[in-house]
Amino acid sequence: MAISLNHTIVPAYDKEASAKHIAHILGLKRMDSMGHFAPVRVDDKFTLDFDNRDNFESHHYAFQVSDDEFDDIFGRIEEEKVVYGSLPNSQEDMQINNRRGGRGLYFKDANGHSWEILTHPS
Repeated sequence: MAISLNHTIVPAYDKEASAKHIAHILGLKRMDSMGHFAPVRVDDKFTLDFDNRDNFESHHYAFQVSDDEFDDIFGRIEEEKVVYGSLPNSQEDMQINNRRGGRGLYFKDANGHSWEILTHPS
C-alpha cells in the first residue's frame, strides 16, 4: 500500500469562517462538520480539517494546481481583494512569480497561515 496523506488539522480562531473562506478561494468543497472539525475536501483522499484553537503558530500550505485552476483561483483572489505576493517573504507585493517555468503566489488568511498556489512543482 502506498502511503498518502489523509488529513491535516488547520488551527483557526473561527473554524467555520476559515473553512468557508479557503474552500471558496481554492474552489474546493466545504463538507458538513465532522465532530468538532470543519473539513474542506481537497481531493478524494485528503481533507483540511479546520479546528478552533486559541493559540497556535502559523503554518504554510502549498498546492500544485493546473494553469486553468490557477486562473480560477487568482480570479477569486482578485474578486475578494485578497492581498497576495510573489514570494514567501513578500506576500503583499501584489505580484505573481514565474519560478521554474510556472506561476505561483502566496496569501495569508485571517489566522496568519500562509497559502501558496503554484503551477509547477518546486
